[in-house]
Amino acid sequence: MPAALRSGRVTPKMHFRTRPRPDVPGPMLSAVRRRLPLGARTDSVELLDSGRLSPPEVEANLDDLARLNRLPGGTAASIAAVRRLMAPGNAPRILDVGTGRGDMPLAFAARGWEVVAADTNPGVLAIARRELGPASIEVVEADVRDLPFADGAFDVAHASLLVHHLDPAGVVAGLRELGRVASRGVVINDLRRGLLPLLATAVSVAVIGRSRVTRSDGLASARRAYTLEELDRMLAAAGLATRWRSAGWMPRVVTAAAS
Repeated sequence: MPAALRSGRVTPKMHFRTRPRPDVPGPMLSAVRRRLPLGARTDSVELLDSGRLSPPEVEANLDDLARLNRLPGGTAASIAAVRRLMAPGNAPRILDVGTGRGDMPLAFAARGWEVVAADTNPGVLAIARRELGPASIEVVEADVRDLPFADGAFDVAHASLLVHHLDPAGVVAGLRELGRVASRGVVINDLRRGLLPLLATAVSVAVIGRSRVTRSDGLASARRAYTLEELDRMLAAAGLATRWRSAGWMPRVVTAAAS
């Protein structure tokens, strides 16, 4: 080896043959990763949680969420998870917390399941009562972290797109309460955090979202979401374990858990 190299004064040049290739999403994904670091969860406040929206804005956002629930990972996946927790042929009594406009409770009731819907947002509750009243579905004001129901009052407790609104301590408290009031188990339907879920959410809200609130909160939700590993740790802290899970590569994943 030349003395110059042994002394460290000269860096040898290495030459590689390269071939031109068509544009690929790699550079774009790298740029997104740099601008939107997803290793840690963000705690930015969503517009729906701000208390500053008008009733028409709240309703437009809930309409968009109902449309998003028709996509893979939405209502159909929640129904599949509930069935995993129940014995064949049994019609469950379900608590749906964070009910939105009530499209999921209506889908549950259409299968002959008894449903109680709950939320904390006054504007959301007004819309849910209007939508669910004709179906004789009870709507109550209730916080998932302190549910006003007896132990085992329901077969299954269900929460869709709710967990990411809570901090970790709130998630554990909510999961513990859901598990307390449900004799068969808990179903959590939510986004998972990651680059591809973020991009998929961005496309979904851009195509389906008609409300500025949806387009803003969709991206905020994806960045507030928990990874599946984080969710599993919080389930364990609440005394629950995963019994079934929908496809983990999807941007929105449904978990059925029980004690």
